[in-house]
Amino acid sequence: MSTPRATAPAPAGRPTASHRSLTRRGLLAAGGAAGLTALLAACGDSGGSGSSDGGDGGWSFTDDRKKKVTTDSRPEKIVAFTGAAAALHDFGVTTQVAGVFGETRTKGGKADPAAGRLDVDRVEVIGNAFGEFSVERYAKLRPDLLITHMYDPDVLWYVPEESKDKILKLAPSVGVTTGRIPLKKVVERYAELAESLGADLSAERVTKAKDRYEAAAERLRRTAKGSRIRVLAVSATNDTLYVAGPTIQAELMQFKELGVDVISPTMKGQDYFESLSWENADKYDADVIMLDERAMSLQPEQLKDKPGWRDLPAVRAGQVTGWNYVAPYSWGGAAELLEDITKAIGEAKRLD
Repeated sequence: MSTPRATAPAPAGRPTASHRSLTRRGLLAAGGAAGLTALLAACGDSGGSGSSDGGDGGWSFTDDRKKKVTTDSRPEKIVAFTGAAAALHDFGVTTQVAGVFGETRTKGGKADPAAGRLDVDRVEVIGNAFGEFSVERYAKLRPDLLITHMYDPDVLWYVPEESKDKILKLAPSVGVTTGRIPLKKVVERYAELAESLGADLSAERVTKAKDRYEAAAERLRRTAKGSRIRVLAVSATNDTLYVAGPTIQAELMQFKELGVDVISPTMKGQDYFESLSWENADKYDADVIMLDERAMSLQPEQLKDKPGWRDLPAVRAGQVTGWNYVAPYSWGGAAELLEDITKAIGEAKRLD
Protein backbone atom coordinates (compact mmCIF):
# COMPACT_ATOMS: atom_id res chain seq x y z
CA MET A 1 0.00 0.00 0.00
CA SER A 2 1.21 3.43 -0.85
CA THR A 3 1.39 5.67 2.20
CA PRO A 4 0.46 9.23 1.26
CA ARG A 5 1.17 11.93 3.76
CA ALA A 6 3.43 9.16 4.83
CA THR A 7 6.55 10.82 5.99
CA ALA A 8 4.58 12.17 8.90
CA PRO A 9 4.28 10.46 12.27
CA ALA A 10 1.95 7.50 12.46
CA PRO A 11 -1.18 9.02 11.06
CA ALA A 12 -4.75 8.43 11.93
CA GLY A 13 -6.02 9.99 8.81
CA ARG A 14 -3.05 10.16 6.50
CA PRO A 15 -0.51 7.97 8.20
CA THR A 16 3.11 7.20 8.14
CA ALA A 17 3.00 4.25 10.42
CA SER A 18 4.90 1.20 9.31
CA HIS A 19 2.54 -1.35 7.82
CA ARG A 20 1.30 -3.88 10.30
CA SER A 21 0.04 -7.30 9.30
CA LEU A 22 -3.69 -7.81 8.97
CA THR A 23 -5.30 -8.51 12.31
CA ARG A 24 -7.47 -11.63 12.25
CA ARG A 25 -10.19 -11.41 14.90
CA GLY A 26 -12.01 -14.19 16.67
CA LEU A 27 -14.96 -14.44 14.32
CA LEU A 28 -13.73 -17.59 12.67
CA ALA A 29 -11.83 -19.07 15.60
CA ALA A 30 -13.37 -22.46 14.99
CA GLY A 31 -13.41 -22.44 11.20
CA GLY A 32 -10.10 -20.71 10.47
CA ALA A 33 -9.20 -20.15 6.82
CA ALA A 34 -11.90 -22.55 5.68
CA GLY A 35 -14.55 -20.39 7.32
CA LEU A 36 -13.27 -17.31 5.55
CA THR A 37 -13.31 -19.15 2.23
CA ALA A 38 -16.93 -20.11 2.82
CA LEU A 39 -17.90 -16.54 3.57
CA LEU A 40 -16.15 -15.30 0.44
CA ALA A 41 -17.94 -17.90 -1.63
CA ALA A 42 -21.30 -17.06 -0.07
CA CYS A 43 -20.91 -13.39 -0.98
CA GLY A 44 -19.73 -14.28 -4.46
CA ASP A 45 -17.88 -12.06 -6.89
CA SER A 46 -20.83 -9.95 -7.98
CA GLY A 47 -20.14 -7.09 -5.58
CA GLY A 48 -22.11 -7.53 -2.39
CA SER A 49 -25.58 -8.67 -1.45
CA GLY A 50 -27.39 -5.40 -2.10
CA SER A 51 -30.69 -4.72 -0.41
CA SER A 52 -34.09 -6.14 -1.22
CA ASP A 53 -35.54 -2.74 -1.96
CA GLY A 54 -33.96 0.64 -2.54
CA GLY A 55 -36.31 3.09 -4.18
CA ASP A 56 -35.89 3.07 -7.96
CA GLY A 57 -34.45 -0.44 -8.07
CA GLY A 58 -30.90 0.50 -8.96
CA TRP A 59 -28.02 2.68 -7.85
CA SER A 60 -24.87 3.98 -9.49
CA PHE A 61 -22.11 6.43 -8.71
CA THR A 62 -19.00 7.32 -10.68
CA ASP A 63 -16.18 7.59 -8.18
CA ASP A 64 -12.85 9.40 -8.44
CA ARG A 65 -11.18 6.45 -10.13
CA LYS A 66 -13.60 7.27 -12.99
CA LYS A 67 -15.20 3.94 -12.20
CA LYS A 68 -18.97 3.66 -12.46
CA VAL A 69 -20.07 1.66 -9.42
CA THR A 70 -23.48 0.01 -9.67
CA THR A 71 -25.70 -2.07 -7.39
CA ASP A 72 -29.14 -3.57 -7.94
CA SER A 73 -30.62 -1.24 -5.33
CA ARG A 74 -29.47 1.66 -3.21
CA PRO A 75 -26.85 0.36 -0.73
CA GLU A 76 -28.33 -0.16 2.72
CA LYS A 77 -25.33 -1.78 4.40
CA ILE A 78 -22.19 0.30 4.00
CA VAL A 79 -18.72 -0.24 5.44
CA ALA A 80 -16.51 2.84 5.31
CA PHE A 81 -13.19 4.25 6.43
CA THR A 82 -13.97 6.06 9.69
CA GLY A 83 -13.23 9.49 8.23
CA ALA A 84 -15.49 8.79 5.26
CA ALA A 85 -18.26 7.57 7.59
CA ALA A 86 -17.91 10.75 9.67
CA ALA A 87 -18.30 12.92 6.56
CA LEU A 88 -21.32 10.96 5.31
CA HIS A 89 -22.88 11.13 8.77
CA ASP A 90 -22.76 14.92 8.70
CA PHE A 91 -24.67 14.89 5.42
CA GLY A 92 -27.32 12.54 6.80
CA VAL A 93 -26.10 9.06 5.83
CA THR A 94 -26.37 7.43 9.24
CA THR A 95 -28.24 4.15 9.58
CA GLN A 96 -26.75 2.69 6.39
CA VAL A 97 -23.22 2.65 7.80
CA ALA A 98 -22.91 -0.77 9.45
CA GLY A 99 -19.14 -0.98 9.87
CA VAL A 100 -16.01 1.15 9.85
CA PHE A 101 -12.25 0.68 9.59
CA GLY A 102 -9.56 3.07 10.73
CA GLU A 103 -9.02 4.87 14.03
CA THR A 104 -12.47 4.82 15.64
CA ARG A 105 -12.01 4.31 19.38
CA THR A 106 -9.23 5.46 21.68
CA LYS A 107 -7.53 3.07 24.11
CA GLY A 108 -10.06 4.20 26.70
CA GLY A 109 -12.96 3.22 24.41
CA LYS A 110 -14.09 6.76 23.61
CA ALA A 111 -14.67 8.00 20.09
CA ASP A 112 -11.46 8.93 18.30
CA PRO A 113 -11.40 12.49 16.91
CA ALA A 114 -11.39 10.97 13.42
CA ALA A 115 -14.92 9.68 14.05
CA GLY A 116 -16.33 13.20 14.25
CA ARG A 117 -20.00 13.04 15.22
CA LEU A 118 -20.37 9.38 14.23
CA ASP A 119 -22.01 7.14 16.85
CA VAL A 120 -19.17 4.66 17.29
CA ASP A 121 -21.23 2.42 19.57
CA ARG A 122 -23.64 1.68 16.74
CA VAL A 123 -21.14 0.46 14.15
CA GLU A 124 -18.98 -2.66 13.87
CA VAL A 125 -15.29 -1.75 14.02
CA ILE A 126 -13.46 -4.12 11.69
CA GLY A 127 -10.08 -2.45 12.19
CA ASN A 128 -9.06 0.29 14.61
CA ALA A 129 -5.61 1.22 13.27
CA PHE A 130 -3.59 1.51 10.10
CA GLY A 131 -3.04 -1.98 8.65
CA GLU A 132 -5.95 -3.53 10.57
CA PHE A 133 -8.87 -4.79 8.51
CA SER A 134 -10.63 -7.99 9.56
CA VAL A 135 -11.74 -9.67 6.36
CA GLU A 136 -13.78 -12.11 8.45
CA ARG A 137 -15.82 -9.40 10.17
CA TYR A 138 -16.23 -7.54 6.90
CA ALA A 139 -17.50 -10.66 5.14
CA LYS A 140 -19.92 -11.47 7.94
CA LEU A 141 -21.51 -8.02 7.60
CA ARG A 142 -22.36 -8.89 3.97
CA PRO A 143 -21.79 -5.29 2.86
CA ASP A 144 -23.43 -3.67 -0.15
CA LEU A 145 -20.69 -1.06 -0.56
CA LEU A 146 -17.24 -0.07 0.71
CA ILE A 147 -16.31 3.64 0.82
CA THR A 148 -12.96 5.23 1.57
CA HIS A 149 -10.68 8.21 0.91
CA MET A 150 -8.02 8.31 -1.80
CA TYR A 151 -5.06 10.49 -0.80
CA ASP A 152 -3.10 9.17 -3.77
CA PRO A 153 -4.71 8.40 -7.13
CA ASP A 154 -6.46 5.01 -7.21
CA VAL A 155 -5.20 3.99 -3.75
CA LEU A 156 -8.08 2.99 -1.46
CA TRP A 157 -7.11 4.35 1.94
CA TYR A 158 -6.66 1.82 4.74
CA VAL A 159 -7.55 -1.14 2.51
CA PRO A 160 -4.49 -3.37 3.12
CA GLU A 161 -2.60 -4.37 0.01
CA GLU A 162 -2.10 -7.93 1.23
CA SER A 163 -5.85 -8.59 1.55
CA LYS A 164 -7.17 -6.11 -1.02
CA ASP A 165 -8.21 -8.74 -3.55
CA LYS A 166 -10.31 -10.66 -1.01
CA ILE A 167 -11.88 -7.45 0.31
CA LEU A 168 -12.83 -6.08 -3.10
CA LYS A 169 -14.52 -9.35 -4.08
CA LEU A 170 -17.04 -8.95 -1.29
CA ALA A 171 -18.64 -5.67 -2.38
CA PRO A 172 -18.21 -2.84 -4.87
CA SER A 173 -16.05 0.02 -3.67
CA VAL A 174 -16.09 3.81 -3.98
CA GLY A 175 -12.98 5.97 -3.65
CA VAL A 176 -13.20 9.72 -3.03
CA THR A 177 -10.16 11.88 -3.80
CA THR A 178 -8.96 13.72 -0.69
CA GLY A 179 -5.51 14.91 -1.77
CA ARG A 180 -4.23 17.33 -4.42
CA ILE A 181 -7.56 19.18 -4.56
CA PRO A 182 -8.86 21.97 -2.29
CA LEU A 183 -10.92 21.11 0.76
CA LYS A 184 -14.14 22.53 -0.69
CA LYS A 185 -13.98 20.16 -3.65
CA VAL A 186 -13.50 17.16 -1.34
CA VAL A 187 -16.56 18.19 0.67
CA GLU A 188 -18.60 18.67 -2.50
CA ARG A 189 -17.74 15.15 -3.64
CA TYR A 190 -18.81 13.66 -0.33
CA ALA A 191 -22.01 15.68 -0.58
CA GLU A 192 -22.69 14.19 -4.04
CA LEU A 193 -22.02 10.69 -2.76
CA ALA A 194 -24.22 11.23 0.29
CA GLU A 195 -27.07 12.53 -1.86
CA SER A 196 -26.84 9.48 -4.12
CA LEU A 197 -27.17 7.33 -0.99
CA GLY A 198 -30.37 9.08 0.04
CA ALA A 199 -29.20 12.08 2.07
CA ASP A 200 -31.33 15.22 1.84
CA LEU A 201 -28.91 18.05 1.13
CA SER A 202 -31.72 20.56 1.67
CA ALA A 203 -32.12 19.43 5.29
CA GLU A 204 -31.66 22.26 7.77
CA ARG A 205 -28.59 20.82 9.45
CA VAL A 206 -26.84 20.48 6.07
CA THR A 207 -27.78 23.94 4.77
CA LYS A 208 -26.84 25.55 8.09
CA ALA A 209 -23.46 23.84 8.02
CA LYS A 210 -22.87 25.00 4.44
CA ASP A 211 -23.84 28.57 5.35
CA ARG A 212 -21.40 28.37 8.24
CA TYR A 213 -18.67 27.21 5.88
CA GLU A 214 -19.33 30.00 3.37
CA ALA A 215 -19.30 32.60 6.16
CA ALA A 216 -16.09 31.14 7.55
CA ALA A 217 -14.46 31.22 4.11
CA GLU A 218 -15.36 34.87 3.65
CA ARG A 219 -14.06 35.79 7.12
CA LEU A 220 -10.79 34.00 6.40
CA ARG A 221 -10.46 35.76 3.06
CA ARG A 222 -10.95 39.16 4.73
CA THR A 223 -8.62 38.32 7.61
CA ALA A 224 -5.84 37.00 5.38
CA LYS A 225 -5.97 39.91 2.95
CA GLY A 226 -2.95 42.08 3.57
CA SER A 227 -2.13 40.39 6.90
CA ARG A 228 1.34 39.19 5.82
CA ILE A 229 1.11 36.45 8.47
CA ARG A 230 3.13 33.37 7.46
CA VAL A 231 1.70 30.01 8.50
CA LEU A 232 3.63 26.77 8.95
CA ALA A 233 1.75 23.46 9.34
CA VAL A 234 3.67 20.76 11.23
CA SER A 235 3.61 17.44 13.05
CA ALA A 236 6.24 16.68 15.68
CA THR A 237 8.03 13.63 17.05
CA ASN A 238 11.02 13.23 19.33
CA ASP A 239 13.42 13.15 16.40
CA THR A 240 11.71 15.03 13.62
CA LEU A 241 9.64 18.06 12.75
CA TYR A 242 7.42 17.27 9.76
CA VAL A 243 6.43 20.27 7.65
CA ALA A 244 3.32 20.08 5.48
CA GLY A 245 2.66 22.19 2.42
CA PRO A 246 -0.27 23.45 0.33
CA THR A 247 0.48 21.50 -2.84
CA ILE A 248 -1.21 18.22 -1.83
CA GLN A 249 -3.08 18.56 1.47
CA ALA A 250 -6.66 19.66 0.90
CA GLU A 251 -7.15 22.02 3.84
CA LEU A 252 -3.84 23.80 3.27
CA MET A 253 -4.68 24.18 -0.41
CA GLN A 254 -7.97 25.77 0.61
CA PHE A 255 -6.26 28.16 3.01
CA LYS A 256 -3.89 29.19 0.22
CA GLU A 257 -6.78 29.78 -2.19
CA LEU A 258 -8.39 32.06 0.40
CA GLY A 259 -5.26 34.17 0.67
CA VAL A 260 -3.39 32.64 3.60
CA ASP A 261 0.41 32.70 3.24
CA VAL A 262 0.94 28.99 3.87
CA ILE A 263 4.64 28.22 3.69
CA SER A 264 5.51 25.71 0.98
CA PRO A 265 8.36 23.42 2.09
CA THR A 266 11.07 22.71 -0.45
CA MET A 267 10.45 18.99 -0.66
CA LYS A 268 11.80 16.62 -3.26
CA GLY A 269 9.04 15.28 -5.45
CA GLN A 270 5.38 15.32 -4.46
CA ASP A 271 5.18 14.25 -0.85
CA TYR A 272 2.95 15.27 2.04
CA PHE A 273 5.67 16.33 4.46
CA GLU A 274 9.26 17.51 4.57
CA SER A 275 11.27 15.93 7.37
CA LEU A 276 13.50 18.25 9.38
CA SER A 277 15.82 17.32 12.19
CA TRP A 278 15.30 19.45 15.29
CA GLU A 279 18.63 21.13 14.59
CA ASN A 280 17.07 22.43 11.36
CA ALA A 281 13.61 23.16 12.73
CA ASP A 282 14.11 26.89 12.15
CA LYS A 283 14.47 26.45 8.37
CA TYR A 284 11.30 28.45 7.67
CA ASP A 285 10.30 31.86 9.03
CA ALA A 286 6.80 31.45 10.40
CA ASP A 287 4.54 33.79 12.35
CA VAL A 288 1.95 31.13 13.19
CA ILE A 289 2.53 27.40 13.64
CA MET A 290 -0.32 24.94 13.11
CA LEU A 291 0.49 21.87 15.20
CA ASP A 292 -1.08 18.51 14.42
CA GLU A 293 -3.36 17.63 17.34
CA ARG A 294 -3.31 13.85 16.90
CA ALA A 295 -1.93 11.72 19.71
CA MET A 296 1.03 10.59 17.60
CA SER A 297 2.20 14.19 17.28
CA LEU A 298 3.88 15.74 20.33
CA GLN A 299 1.95 18.64 21.84
CA PRO A 300 3.29 21.94 23.27
CA GLU A 301 3.57 20.59 26.81
CA GLN A 302 5.63 17.65 25.54
CA LEU A 303 7.77 19.90 23.37
CA LYS A 304 8.51 22.67 25.85
CA ASP A 305 11.93 21.28 26.85
CA LYS A 306 13.08 20.69 23.28
CA PRO A 307 15.33 23.61 22.21
CA GLY A 308 14.53 23.15 18.53
CA TRP A 309 10.90 23.85 19.37
CA ARG A 310 10.96 26.39 22.16
CA ASP A 311 13.41 28.64 20.26
CA LEU A 312 11.13 29.03 17.26
CA PRO A 313 9.90 32.67 17.07
CA ALA A 314 6.25 31.64 16.75
CA VAL A 315 6.55 29.43 19.84
CA ARG A 316 8.26 32.18 21.84
CA ALA A 317 5.48 34.58 20.79
CA GLY A 318 2.76 32.13 21.81
CA GLN A 319 1.47 31.93 18.24
CA VAL A 320 0.83 28.20 18.04
CA THR A 321 -2.59 26.87 17.13
CA GLY A 322 -3.99 23.35 16.97
CA TRP A 323 -4.50 21.61 13.63
CA ASN A 324 -7.40 19.16 13.53
CA TYR A 325 -5.76 16.82 11.06
CA VAL A 326 -8.72 14.45 10.94
CA ALA A 327 -11.66 16.87 10.66
CA PRO A 328 -14.54 15.30 8.67
CA TYR A 329 -14.81 16.29 5.02
CA SER A 330 -18.20 17.87 5.56
CA TRP A 331 -19.35 21.49 5.60
CA GLY A 332 -19.22 21.54 9.39
CA GLY A 333 -15.78 19.93 9.57
CA ALA A 334 -14.41 22.30 6.93
CA ALA A 335 -15.92 25.33 8.66
CA GLU A 336 -14.16 24.42 11.91
CA LEU A 337 -10.80 24.29 10.14
CA LEU A 338 -11.35 27.70 8.54
CA GLU A 339 -12.56 29.24 11.80
CA ASP A 340 -9.52 27.97 13.70
CA ILE A 341 -6.97 29.40 11.27
CA THR A 342 -8.88 32.67 10.98
CA LYS A 343 -8.72 33.14 14.74
CA ALA A 344 -5.01 32.32 14.83
CA ILE A 345 -4.15 34.73 12.02
CA GLY A 346 -6.37 37.46 13.39
CA GLU A 347 -4.69 37.35 16.79
CA ALA A 348 -1.11 37.01 15.48
CA LYS A 349 1.51 39.63 14.81
CA ARG A 350 4.19 39.57 12.16
CA LEU A 351 7.52 38.33 13.56
CA ASP A 352 10.39 39.92 11.66
